[in-house]
Amino acid sequence: MAPASSFPIIDMALLGGEQRPAAMELLRDACENWGFFQTLNHGIPTELMDEVERLTKDHYKRVREQRFLEFATRALQDGRDAQGARPEDMDWESTFFVRHLPESNLAELPDLDDAYRRAMRRFASELEALAERLLDLLCENLGLEKGYLARAFRGPSGAPTFGTKVSSYPPCPRPDLVKGLRAHTDAGGIILLFQDDRVGGLQLLKDGEWVDVPPMRHSIVVNLGDQLEVITNGRYKSVMHRVVAQPDGNRMSIASFYNPGGDAVIFPAPPLVEADEEAGQGAYPRFVFDDYMALYVRHKFEAKEPRFEAFKSMETDSSNRIAIA
Repeated sequence: MAPASSFPIIDMALLGGEQRPAAMELLRDACENWGFFQTLNHGIPTELMDEVERLTKDHYKRVREQRFLEFATRALQDGRDAQGARPEDMDWESTFFVRHLPESNLAELPDLDDAYRRAMRRFASELEALAERLLDLLCENLGLEKGYLARAFRGPSGAPTFGTKVSSYPPCPRPDLVKGLRAHTDAGGIILLFQDDRVGGLQLLKDGEWVDVPPMRHSIVVNLGDQLEVITNGRYKSVMHRVVAQPDGNRMSIASFYNPGGDAVIFPAPPLVEADEEAGQGAYPRFVFDDYMALYVRHKFEAKEPRFEAFKSMETDSSNRIAIA
């Protein structure tokens, strides 16, 4: 296990003053060499974060805890879950999903009280603004026109896809047997995580070693998805990460995914491709985001590189057919 002491922390308050160049350099290094960073002073009111945390933990306790424990205990005893998965292919997490864009489903979700819906709606609005601010900071570091990444995410429909996965990771009696969440990269764009500041477990893979993502109160953890790796032509990387099940404590995780619209055509930014071609580097593939997701859901817990190669092969086959015709 590698130490987490050097895990990048971006104080966004520094972006407005004399220390902006140093903060931007730390952000660049985090995106190029970590694929993860933690933000402080990000602009989301701490009172709202406290309210969301309280309501999320209360909702799990009232509505989801007993159901999850009955299901999970039975799966461990039987050696398989209801779908036939063995413990090593299971995730020790209780989750539900909220869709914000292009259309919200918050009003349709059962078992959420009005106070929780209101808080989640406000929180999503704050996260959306933060995601777009971060994308513009990435544009600045990459030398891209302001708004380039946000426009790339919108696609022909004019809207990104934005949703939240609300997870609880209860105490696990067999952390040696089952993961909280198996290792994977995220398929989408930029991911904003509000995680428990008392119970850890999130780890990322760096230089062949697993590194703890340190819990920190009122921070937002940011990681980059596969789509940003493609658009930046590999300058920025999506990184394998996992959640280690814990024998004690119930870890809260609220991960919000600011992704391209389903019809968005994703491809490397031309200015970055030109620079990389001069350095002798090839380009990443071009594809429609929905097509990428269709492949991802079948291979989520596998390496990302074969997914990229699959779309490169499709491009080559298509070019060959056009040339023959």
